Amino acid sequence: MKAVNSFLYKSSLDEGALAESFRLSVLVPVFNERHVVGESLKRVLALKHELISGIEVIAVDDRSTDGTCEILERLVREDDRITLIRHETNQGKGAAIRSALTRATGDIIVIHDADLEYDPQDIPSLLVPFAKEGADAVIGSRYLSAHYRRALMYRHTLMNRFVTMVGAWFTDLALTDIESCYKAVNATLMKSIPLRSDDFRFEVEIVFKLAKRRARIFEAPIRYLPRSHQEGKKIRAWDGFLALMAMIRFWLIDDLYKEDEYGSVLLAELERARRLSLWTGDTLRPYVGDRVLEIGASIGSMTSQFIPRELYVAADVNPNYLHYLKSYSFGKPYLQVLEIDSANPEHFAGLENKFDTAVALNVLERLPDDRQFLRDVWNSLEPGGRAIVLVPQHPGLYGTLDRAMEYRRRYTAAGLEQALVDSGFRIEKLFDFNRFSRPGWWINGKVLRRKKFSRVQLKLIDTLMPLLKRIDRIWPWSGLSLIAIAVKD
Repeated sequence: MKAVNSFLYKSSLDEGALAESFRLSVLVPVFNERHVVGESLKRVLALKHELISGIEVIAVDDRSTDGTCEILERLVREDDRITLIRHETNQGKGAAIRSALTRATGDIIVIHDADLEYDPQDIPSLLVPFAKEGADAVIGSRYLSAHYRRALMYRHTLMNRFVTMVGAWFTDLALTDIESCYKAVNATLMKSIPLRSDDFRFEVEIVFKLAKRRARIFEAPIRYLPRSHQEGKKIRAWDGFLALMAMIRFWLIDDLYKEDEYGSVLLAELERARRLSLWTGDTLRPYVGDRVLEIGASIGSMTSQFIPRELYVAADVNPNYLHYLKSYSFGKPYLQVLEIDSANPEHFAGLENKFDTAVALNVLERLPDDRQFLRDVWNSLEPGGRAIVLVPQHPGLYGTLDRAMEYRRRYTAAGLEQALVDSGFRIEKLFDFNRFSRPGWWINGKVLRRKKFSRVQLKLIDTLMPLLKRIDRIWPWSGLSLIAIAVKD
């Protein structure tokens, strides 16, 4: 057991260990701030702290008309750490941040307004939770307790707290300042999230999407020097109303992943059927041992149901999922995370005879050589260990949904059994699963030729799941999926 932990520590924890310092990408949306923008950027670039290994500033001039752009151009000539992007039309804060993200190369993204209402000297305090707690995001709060705090405008504070309270209700996060400008986010995570808001509604959007992505969000106290509208403050009471409307929108709509090669968008849609996942977990739990390798762990829907264990290794190849899993593993010494490409036998090197259980759900059907993968799984198990395998059933159902999910094949019971036996396994149990979904898959993938799931259908299935799973066995056809429990003798 000691050897297992030693191997996993060297192969995964070192790579995901907490950093001692970070390179920052500070994104600065700018619109008509010629009197303060120079000082604002200089204060950012002057930051010196043990947690900061480097700083780049990406300023986006959002079609200023007061000479701001000329000042930014001069600053770029004076300091090569500044990158300038110019918008030909005024688009808003959210649009400026989207533009800046395309040029960001740092470890952590920090949002900084050019108006000096926020003090760059507070940026290092935002980094502490990344270094000490493995944070995914940190929001600077103007209302958290600190050694001292400026007395802010009462009516503005009441409105801000009301907006924050509503946001906290929708996200179930006990935040104190959802509208704060100072937000620091892990760069990999930030770049994987599609941002749709052009204006100040970005503040709501990013928090809601981070919450739905199950990010580890922290708050840190910051200072605030508010400006009056006469001094150039741009946000209005109307923006508070828009923020509330945005909360409803981003609460209802799950737009959480950008399109990528791993099919994250489609898989995220499946996560909406939470009760189906729980039913799957309840079905498989009796076969799960104490030292588990889960391949294709995704965002941990099964992982969260099977832990704690003596040792649990959650593996995937999708960098977005790996980032989430590593964050989720913080504070769980029994949970380790590995990057494993199921199609690459070299990724299994060093795992021989380490586990008593291997879990592979919806993995085989994506692989060019399912036998090779099963042999790799066989090698990772100790004698007497079990492989728990779930695959889609019925080749005749193969259609547009399967292609969208990058399935290469659907299995028959005989075909799955033969693949396992050819790889050295003995079949302990083989049964079908999820009968009620088979007609829906046929209608969507073969008749309607859809490439993604209907959110209404997924919501309906999730709502009716307590009833559907109880009557699943009465349907006169076999299940949409096959489950095999196979043993290494």
